[in-house]
Amino acid sequence: MKIVIIGGVAGGATAAARLRRCNETAQIVLVERGPYISFANCGLPYHLSGAIATREQLLVTTAEHFAARYRVDVRTATEAVAIDRQRHELRLRDAAGHETVERYDRLLLSPGAEALRPPLPGLDSPRVCTLRNIPDLDRIMQRLPQTRRAVVVGGGFIGLEVAENLHERGVRTTLVEAAPQVMAALDEEMAAIVHATLRQHGVGLRLGERLERVVDDGADAIVHLSSGRRLHADLVVLAIGVRPEVTLARDAGLALGPRGGIQVDAFLRTSDADVYAVGDAIEVQQRISGQPALVPLAGPANRQARLVADNMLAADDSRRQRYRGALGTAVLKVFELGVACTGLSEAHAQAQGIACRSTITHGGSHASYYPGAQPLALKLVWDEAGRIVGAQAVGAAGADKRIDVIATAMHAGLDVRDLAELELAYAPPFGSAKDPVNVAGYVAGNVLDGSSRIVDWRTLRARLDAGDAALQLVDVRSAEEYAIGSLPGARHIALDELRQRLAELDPARPTVVFCQVGLRGYLALRILLQHGFRDAANLSGGFKTYAWACGRQDDPDIFDYEAIKRRPQAEIDVELDRA
Repeated sequence: MKIVIIGGVAGGATAAARLRRCNETAQIVLVERGPYISFANCGLPYHLSGAIATREQLLVTTAEHFAARYRVDVRTATEAVAIDRQRHELRLRDAAGHETVERYDRLLLSPGAEALRPPLPGLDSPRVCTLRNIPDLDRIMQRLPQTRRAVVVGGGFIGLEVAENLHERGVRTTLVEAAPQVMAALDEEMAAIVHATLRQHGVGLRLGERLERVVDDGADAIVHLSSGRRLHADLVVLAIGVRPEVTLARDAGLALGPRGGIQVDAFLRTSDADVYAVGDAIEVQQRISGQPALVPLAGPANRQARLVADNMLAADDSRRQRYRGALGTAVLKVFELGVACTGLSEAHAQAQGIACRSTITHGGSHASYYPGAQPLALKLVWDEAGRIVGAQAVGAAGADKRIDVIATAMHAGLDVRDLAELELAYAPPFGSAKDPVNVAGYVAGNVLDGSSRIVDWRTLRARLDAGDAALQLVDVRSAEEYAIGSLPGARHIALDELRQRLAELDPARPTVVFCQVGLRGYLALRILLQHGFRDAANLSGGFKTYAWACGRQDDPDIFDYEAIKRRPQAEIDVELDRA
């Protein structure tokens, strides 16, 4: 059997290695249009700062080493030009422009995705770069010695990683995002924690502003935004997203899905039975919604590649494995924060017609009495039956661990009540006797069984903005906490005084209690419910979540061109050197 693979890295190279392990006699050809068949594209941003010290560390293997170990015919700098499905032939073009025809019995498409580069004026400037591969990285690294100010356009995974690493290198950096928040996979109150961290580290943050054009005047790149603001930079990195590379598949008449990716069945087979596809270019089933989705992540691509190798060698469907879809589990480092998610956010679930609720809990990365415990915010999204729809965790330590546990629970079909029952490893340096995952399960379970009632920050803010005169808002924190700041119109009754001061409250009025993170508010709610307060609720996530979500999300930019152009260059240089 002869198998031709188009594209390397996580999809193609992994499939080629698996094919050889499973079949020593198959003829395997791996075609890659770039110079490298396997590199750590997820590590590219970390070379900008020097966290990954050398470029060579990003090269997983060379074409020569891979060919020798797996006996694969590797052809780099070779582009697949066209597929003739009737003849089972593939037309290839090498770097010199010479074309050849390669026959195949099975064809695997792993072309990946390409960085979005909208048709806006000025994006052809050499100061404007993307970061998807090693040549992209080389172009940025060549410019960095002369770069003191940078603008990163796009607040997704790559944009945030690039912004952090440029900042860590000493480049004054501004992040521009067209949406009201970074990281679309998060709900806005969880993204607000990321915004605060970016601001604290001095990264300029412009939200709700679109890139309109770039003007390269020879000395600088002037980034024009939809707000009318102009940003001054030496380097502009576009990280506004990716789209599946489907040109070859479309031209060959293969079916595309509603999201624009290559359509595949459960066996990762395209509309042609002898052509398979994996990775960023394909549409897969989102496991919670059941809807087609694009999931450009390395983990799913690797798993698809292993499975598709077996399926291409199988004699019939009875011997093939089914790909079960993707949850979209991911984690991101933003300075000291770990930002992790799995499944659907509450906003995305509701947009897809999934009726769901959520709870927000705040805990610690390990036992609070052991030194070094870090705060951890955990949001759990679930439907009325208790099925876990998704989860998000943000904290300086332990976010990845908790999301991995919840993702495993979702894979196994557990619900929120089961989270409370999970027996997780505990010792004071590593966790708590009641792990944050357990606590999230307890809180959601209490809401499901009616022993707790919650109100989210968005609903409460709407009531406050509307001037709901009937609402009783009770702050049950300490006097010291209340003095620092509270919600408008809140009455202060410390939790330990609540039973003695119940007469100050009207049990017939709607009542919302809150504390800093939600625990004392829950205790206060239990008291009220058992003393005749029929319309009472606790603020989910407490004052901490409300303050994050309702506070200012961005900062004025540190490279406002209108201000800069009026100042002497020498003065600007001194300021940048001090920074």
